[in-house]
Parts: sequence; structure tokens; C-alpha cells
Amino acid sequence: MKQGLHAIENASRDEIAALQTERLKWTLHHVYRNVAHYKTAFDQAGVHPDDFKALADLAKFPFTTKQDLRDNYPYNMFAVSREKVARVHASSGTTGKPTVVGYTKKDIDTWADLIARSIYASGGRPGDIVHVAYGYGLFTGGLGAHYGAEKLGCTVIPMSGGQTEKQVQLICDFKPNIIMVTPSYMLNIADEFRRQGIDPTSTDLRIGIHGAEPWSDAMRREIEAAFAIDAIDIYGLSEVMGPGVANECAESKDGPVIWEDHFYPEIIDPLTGEVLPEGSQGELVFTSLTKEAMPIVRYRTRDLTRLLAPTSRSMRRIDRITGRSDDMLIIRGVNVFPSQIEELILKQPKLSPHYLIEVSRDGHLDSMKVNVEIKPEFAFASGPEKEFVAHDLQHHIKSYIGVSARIEVVEVGGIERSIGKARRVIDKRPK
Repeated sequence: MKQGLHAIENASRDEIAALQTERLKWTLHHVYRNVAHYKTAFDQAGVHPDDFKALADLAKFPFTTKQDLRDNYPYNMFAVSREKVARVHASSGTTGKPTVVGYTKKDIDTWADLIARSIYASGGRPGDIVHVAYGYGLFTGGLGAHYGAEKLGCTVIPMSGGQTEKQVQLICDFKPNIIMVTPSYMLNIADEFRRQGIDPTSTDLRIGIHGAEPWSDAMRREIEAAFAIDAIDIYGLSEVMGPGVANECAESKDGPVIWEDHFYPEIIDPLTGEVLPEGSQGELVFTSLTKEAMPIVRYRTRDLTRLLAPTSRSMRRIDRITGRSDDMLIIRGVNVFPSQIEELILKQPKLSPHYLIEVSRDGHLDSMKVNVEIKPEFAFASGPEKEFVAHDLQHHIKSYIGVSARIEVVEVGGIERSIGKARRVIDKRPK
């Protein structure tokens, strides 16, 4: 018998499709009436909400991009009056204006319900203690996790990110069962445990819910071995809702289940925009089904993945994010994703998951350098030993990815730590 916090998680596919169709009709009319951007975009595309009769008709409607959100900064994508907006979040804005998202009181309740559903799918239950180490503030991670954990009936430790020594202290003293944090920072916390001479497996933690950045199965194994926990993948993005758009189920750990009663997924060819057949690899696109303040229609996430058939729930899953169509590195004609490099690093027993890729241009040719830390237990390895490890990684990158790379094995702590999303790439090439 499938488990779930809500009955809809185990509804038939026909029931889910009927609900999606009904909610999509409402969403398309809602944005057309209330958001000038969508009225203009739909009119220019020669399409009207009345043209939507079945799910396949969504492909007639134009995409929404991050640039559209920036062009309508700060409030012009809102579909309700500003007075009805209960909360505003925003992205960091590192590549331009921040993307602003708004929530009505009902949106906040829906979001909390979806995070509660996600924690439950991860194995959490009412009464568990949840340590939230996602950042609070404009970033959606901290407050999203916080409200959802409370909604499920958990005790929340609102630690936020940073202060790694204090993270360790509170995990030891407050004895949380669940931690919600980026995977890269979880490994940073593990390093701090070891630095203090504490065994990370000695805590009361049994579940880690990790998201906000792509991570590999190899990193999952690294986290699970370090803490003796189940590491579960949560997926989301602020433009669509925040964390809790999809979440893995603890019993299967086979990719995040999309909560399809609130979000409609498509996979498109990132170059042509064509909707691809089920199971194809491509760019993930989402349309929100229930958001009031800021509905989103066919939002291009830039995440590259594929849709998978239902398993632990009746809703479809997404495969591991292999990269993003906008952070893909093209090096001498070869498409390279940081996640590919990470997979190969984590196969090296003497190398840690802390790495930084530098891309530069020598003359007319691109070059790539991978800086990666030695594991603490091998900190006193000799120069020749490190050279052998570097050569081995260099060989595997060339063999499996098809590009040449210089490898520098650095000392423990040589890669700058992140308290949120890890910085994996520095591209020094002329723009």
C-alpha cells in the first residue's frame, strides 16, 4: 500500500489529469485577466485561454523566462493587488536584477502544506525535531522549510546557514532527527564534526533533506556514509514556488516526485522549445496550477532532466538534474557540466567533494583547471601520491567527458566553503 500525507498522492492518473486540466483553465484565465505581461504575450502568440481544452493544448502558449520576471521587476508579474500579497521573496540577483515572487496567505498555506508533504515523504513524522540550515530571508529555502515543518507538527530549530561550529553544537545538544540544508553545506558540517573530533554518525539525525543545487548519487552516498542517515532529494525554485515542488520518497529514493496537483511539468528541447515525448531528456518547464499572487505559465527552469513514470506515488518523478542549459560549459566544442566532474571526483577515494572548476582561454583555445581538496585522512600524503591521484582524475575526465583538464590537489580547507549554494565554476574567458 502506497503511503502519503494526502489522498491525492495516490489518485489515479485520470483523476490527476482531470484536476490538472481544471486548474490550468483557471490559471490561464487568471493571468490573462490580471497580468499585463501575459495578456500581451498571449495576444502576440495568437492564443487565448479559451483555446485550452486539454493538457496538450498548453504547448500553444508562450514560455515565461527569468528575463521576463526581471523586465517586470518588482511587482508587475503579480496577479493580485499588492495589498493581498502576504509575503515577498526574491533571488540573489547575482546575474542582474533579482527575480521577485509574491504569495497570498493562501499561497503560503499551500506552500507549507507541500513542504509538510515533502518531509513526510522523506520519512519525517509529527513530533520529529527539524534542524533548518537553509538560509532565512529573501531566499525561499529557510522560511519554506520552517513553515512546512511546523505544518507537519514538527519541532523546528531555525538555525539558518553559517556559523558552522554552532551548527555542530546545536545538532549535538538539541538532538534533531532531520536536517534540511544544501548538500554541499552538509558536507561542510561533516568536516566541522571531524575537526572537533566528533563522529558525525553519533548524532540523532536519521534524515537529511537536501536541495537548492544539483547533486549526484555519489554525493548522496558520501553524505549517507558520513552521518549514517537517509539523504533525500528535494526540488524547487522560487519562481515556481520555492522548495517543495517535488520531493523523493524515502522508500524508493528514485527521483523527486512532482506534486502534480499543484505543478504541471513539461520537457522541451532547449533549442527549439518543442515538447518532447515522455521519457526524453531535455529542459524542465513548469506551470503552476494553484498559485494566486504570482502564477507562472510554462516557466523555463533551465534544469536538464527527464520525466519518469510513477513509483512510490501516483505522480511522475524527475530524474537527477544533470546540469542546466545555462550553466553548461562548452570547452573546445565539448559540453561539460560540473555534475559530471563531481561524479568522477567522488569516485576517487582520496579526494573530497570540495572542488572548483576554473575555465580560461590560452590564446584561442579554452582550458580547464579543476582544483580539488584531498580528504583529511590523506592530508599528509606525499607529493608523488598527490600527483598520482591528480593524474588518475585527469585521465578519467579525458576518457569519460572528452576534454583535457589540469588538476591541482589542494590541502584540506583550500577550497572556499559555502553556507548555501556552492560556487563550482569560475569562467575567466572573455565574454
